[in-house]
Amino acid sequence: MMWTALLLLGVVVLFLYARRTRRRNEPPLDKGMIPWLGHALEFGKDAAKFLTRMKQKHGDIFTVRAAGKYITVLLDSNCYDEVLADVITLDQTAYAHLLMKRIFNLNLPNHNPESEKKRAETHFQGPALTQLRSSMKNNLLRLMDSLEMDLKMSEWKEDGLFNFCYSLLFKTGYLTVFGVENNNSAALTEVYEEFRRFDKLLPKLARTTVNKEEKQIANSAREKLWKFLTSQCLDRTKEQSWLGKYVEQLQDEGLDTETQRRAMLLQLWVTQGNAGPAAFWVLGCLLTHPEALRAVREEIQGGKHLRPDETQKNTPVFDSVLKETLRLTAAALITREAIQDKKIRLSNGQEYQLRRGDRLCVFPFISPQMDPQIHQQPEMFQFDRFLNADGTEKKEFFKEGVRVKHPSVPWGTQDNLCPGRYFAVSAIKELVFTILDRFDRELCNKNATLPLVDPSRYGFGILQPAGDLEIRYRIRS
Repeated sequence: MMWTALLLLGVVVLFLYARRTRRRNEPPLDKGMIPWLGHALEFGKDAAKFLTRMKQKHGDIFTVRAAGKYITVLLDSNCYDEVLADVITLDQTAYAHLLMKRIFNLNLPNHNPESEKKRAETHFQGPALTQLRSSMKNNLLRLMDSLEMDLKMSEWKEDGLFNFCYSLLFKTGYLTVFGVENNNSAALTEVYEEFRRFDKLLPKLARTTVNKEEKQIANSAREKLWKFLTSQCLDRTKEQSWLGKYVEQLQDEGLDTETQRRAMLLQLWVTQGNAGPAAFWVLGCLLTHPEALRAVREEIQGGKHLRPDETQKNTPVFDSVLKETLRLTAAALITREAIQDKKIRLSNGQEYQLRRGDRLCVFPFISPQMDPQIHQQPEMFQFDRFLNADGTEKKEFFKEGVRVKHPSVPWGTQDNLCPGRYFAVSAIKELVFTILDRFDRELCNKNATLPLVDPSRYGFGILQPAGDLEIRYRIRS
């Protein structure tokens, strides 16, 4: 009888929840055709395609139902900063805790994004950044030297560009940011390969759609990575200011050693999960667009007379290439939970009410990055899109005669910028410049184009390709 009563109560609650209707001043409501599930399948399969369709149907703000949750999507880029600056009615910790548990099997009850950001800024910006850059450059050069030692002069070697870029930047970042002293090539490769096994399943872990076999693979990769990171990082944290401060913070919060080692994997993904894929898209765009490649090479050659610390500061062409690449591939979903009813004012002055308990999502990939009213032919790579006619940086973009605050949002919004963005840009630049300087490289198929993106990666930072771009390279004589 008790189970029957509970079942009936659940049905009643579900029925009442499913009856939700749009209230006055709320955004357009689109619940989908399937009760409770709503648009969850379409949202998870290809978020960009789904949300673009919803934008065309409803405009810059709308609410959809997905797996019992009501999600309000905001796509008016000129009001992102103001809306997301509200930390009183919008909470960013609840959803972060949910993802940490699903993806990393990690529970950080006192996780505070603001204190985490300030701690990271201390070690990834200012004077500490100079030291990090120097260490990163040295580690990358050592890896490049090892790569050259395996090649005979004039010998071509074939590889997938994605694997080539991701492995090099992951290993470089792992050695630099985690202060790992073991430069053993086989050990580094093992860490990278386990990380890739885990990273490939990350979207499914986040959405809890892994099957039994995939769950076993993810668990195995996590266990091995926890073991690697414990033996190589936790035992030497006092030597490493960034990692040491982080572990010290976890210890102050009373978290046990097991939780600390699991937190290492979270930091590994946060710091190393995006730079490699971004470098792939940059080099891929250059190799498939000869005009862009020529312009960047000329810029690099023109800066050879500069001091080493000046070479990265005078690269407007490459900077435009990088911004354009990130415009096409940076696709994070910025998510908040409404803990109180909230009023949202769009840039045109129109106001909407966000209901307490709903989730708010901002998706800059659609707006401003792929908005045809801001960027002509937004799906096309144009290496000089962020350059003025005189070769200087282009900063002013307009939509319907109104200047756009941000033509692209690859690093987050005004109060939520990625603290490691300067280091990431330096690493990508260093890798691309070094490859162009030290190697001859070409497409295996001269008519090859960039692979399509993996649509399941929308929402998780830099997109990854569904396939690879085959290249061959040799030491430049």
